[in-house]
Amino acid sequence: MTQSQPALLPTLPDAGNLWRTGQLRDKGLNSRAIKVLLKHKKLVRLRYGCYIRGELWDKQSATIRSNQLIHAHAHGTLTTSSGDYIYSHTSAARLHGLFLWNVDDAIHILLRVRPSTERLGAGVCGHTTPYTDADIVTIGNLRVTSLERTVVDCAMMLTYQQALVLMDHALRLGADLALMDDMAKALPGRRGIRNLREALINADPRSESAGETLTRELLARLNLPMPEPQVEVNSRAGRYRLDFAWKDQKVALEFDGKVKYFEYKPTAEVLYQERQRENALTEDGWKFVRVKWQDLFREQEFKARILTALRR
Repeated sequence: MTQSQPALLPTLPDAGNLWRTGQLRDKGLNSRAIKVLLKHKKLVRLRYGCYIRGELWDKQSATIRSNQLIHAHAHGTLTTSSGDYIYSHTSAARLHGLFLWNVDDAIHILLRVRPSTERLGAGVCGHTTPYTDADIVTIGNLRVTSLERTVVDCAMMLTYQQALVLMDHALRLGADLALMDDMAKALPGRRGIRNLREALINADPRSESAGETLTRELLARLNLPMPEPQVEVNSRAGRYRLDFAWKDQKVALEFDGKVKYFEYKPTAEVLYQERQRENALTEDGWKFVRVKWQDLFREQEFKARILTALRR
């Protein structure tokens, strides 16, 4: 008795990775074929009527996936640089390459007139805040709110910590602080204005990750002595840049889980060299306090560690 051969899966088009339902049907894939490809994860549905090649989706990081959802919305709605949709808020932040912390994947668009929820579709938020041509730029073939307008919109919608993470990175990328301050002055009494103003006052472009931003924010909130960020010191093993340092006490504060902006991850060689420099600085009398993500949410324990290190 011969074993039955498994049924062959429908074949995806050779060209392209992102398709609307109509494009797949034009390539000979009917509804049943699409369902089979979805079941076997050869296709992934990004939104109603829009699909991506499963193999590509599996390889993408969370950041790239979030961006892909925006492009899927544009592809599925035929949005172009001449269309009605302007991507705003956290969607614009992602297209600008800004770092977002603990933010969902909702699509945000800016419109002249608010349409019905049914027209926008699931997972899409429409905003009708007034804007001018100066507030709009083009990234790729998509119209997007400008860097400064994006940061202001986000800061008024997000929590203070999320806004500070975004503001730090925006300044690092060259956002105009004075322009954002002028925008804030034109929004008195608006919901979220306090978060925006506090983020403008406390932002620091020297932070290189969300973790460093949140560490700095926690130090300030706990009324701890504030260290200097990004301090460079010399050792017998070379020059070393500390995330934070209290130089007089020779105490360094380093945020571990080194995922910097743009998902930088150090190689084994980089980690080895860093450890060598840290050993050399320890010989010179430096004390290191290392902080991980979970430590930022154990506030009293974090405070005790810092105070103990500074009192030694």
